[in-house]
Amino acid sequence: MESFVTKKRRRRISSPASPPQDEDSTELKLALLESLHPGLSHDILLDALLGADGNIERASAGICGAITPSPPPPEAKRHKSVGHQSSLADAFITSNALDEDTANKSEKPALIRTLTKKGRTLHLFDPRDVETHSPCSIIHNFLPQEQADALLRELLAETPTFCRDSFRLFERTVTSPHSFCFYVADAATAARHRTEYFYNGGAVADVRGLLPEMRSVSEIVAETVNEEIDRRIREYYPGGKKLKFQYPGSWRPNACFVNCYDGGGESVGYHADELTYLGPRAVIGSLSLGVAREFRVRRITPQNGSDEGAIAIHLPHNSMLIMHAEMQEEWKHSIAPATQIDPHPLAGNKRLNLTYRFYRESFHPRFTPKCRCGIPACLRCVMKKAENRGKYMWMCHAGYKPGGKECGFFEWADFDENGWNVMNGRSPASKDGSRAFLAESRTVLGVTKLEFRSEDKISRLVTDRWFAALRLLTLCILLPRPASSFRNGHYEPWMGPPLNEFPQPTLFPAT
Repeated sequence: MESFVTKKRRRRISSPASPPQDEDSTELKLALLESLHPGLSHDILLDALLGADGNIERASAGICGAITPSPPPPEAKRHKSVGHQSSLADAFITSNALDEDTANKSEKPALIRTLTKKGRTLHLFDPRDVETHSPCSIIHNFLPQEQADALLRELLAETPTFCRDSFRLFERTVTSPHSFCFYVADAATAARHRTEYFYNGGAVADVRGLLPEMRSVSEIVAETVNEEIDRRIREYYPGGKKLKFQYPGSWRPNACFVNCYDGGGESVGYHADELTYLGPRAVIGSLSLGVAREFRVRRITPQNGSDEGAIAIHLPHNSMLIMHAEMQEEWKHSIAPATQIDPHPLAGNKRLNLTYRFYRESFHPRFTPKCRCGIPACLRCVMKKAENRGKYMWMCHAGYKPGGKECGFFEWADFDENGWNVMNGRSPASKDGSRAFLAESRTVLGVTKLEFRSEDKISRLVTDRWFAALRLLTLCILLPRPASSFRNGHYEPWMGPPLNEFPQPTLFPAT
């Protein structure tokens, strides 16, 4: 009797060698669900089935619970796993309406009402719901399974050597609740990052060159993120135009932070990513491997003054999340602690998250302000004060380093329409900024493989593009282009020896 009472619930672990528990195909299960719930879209039924681990009865019960609200169960009995969905009734209706009413439209669809309420979390699974109600888009099964598993194994071998960041917060030294490592193109670039780039008031000692699988995946990430940026502008931004300060050139990942969350207790609180080396309106690509976790976002300043709750986006293994240009200035995000997790066959309790970033040449510390401490100032955006909301500022961040003290440096940042830094002689047209401008101009002009993003095909062709070309030709006279900048049949940002004090090579392998 005692052994029965004290028996613990068996952990759910899917072994790669074990046979599948259910022989029915996904198509058959979807057909059964469709017969039980006619009128719901294929994507909604598929998400419900995935959330129930392929169990038809649980998937059907979850759909019924979403469409027909019922009194919540006692707090102690609520299910806390990532796959559970509390309510998506409004999201179901909105998603169907989008499919019928907003197809082939270039303007962002008007939402009937805010779906989140203060104190409550809206759980989103369907990719269309995610991109409609949040500043993100998600792609499930991003990589072929073999490639995703190979990348996961490669990084799992590295995780024992990952470090935890220490920083000061409210006069206390705290340690990050997860480990991480920073990767760049190669060993030479890593050496420069250890001395030239500062984070939380200090340099990062452990910067590594890309691993082979990471390098191959980066090309797929770049192509996908650029396609998603174009689609976001076309389908969701007013008039089909990019946001003010958004970089108009192709997004080229050249840095990658890899975060490791070992177990449900490891997390990260609400925050916005640092813009210092990314520039305003930055886009970040985030690839999740291993255990599924909740990625929560919340708007910093609610729309129309109404209280809004958080949105939980569920990130399973091999899912790609794109944080678009409105994310860092208007929203904060977190990885919530999980009381229960479903172990992954390869990763166990670990979740690995690769955040690919585009470090712009014109935001190298050489071209940005330095505070009185002698370190590069940190770029931030005013988020709450109405009179300055949306403005950018350079600030000292030496106080975040344990034992550090801020010097009080402050300077308003000034950017042109495309996010160029034009303040205090650090403009791309200035002597100091000409090299960085030359490097980025080649991308903006479309001389790389990816197209220039323009708001209006004709007017931008006549004005911005040709005006930038004129400036580029002028700079080429002053700064002759080295032959080494011609790669893969097209010109890429200048990587020649005369400029080796600042350039950030692409993650893509040079051939």
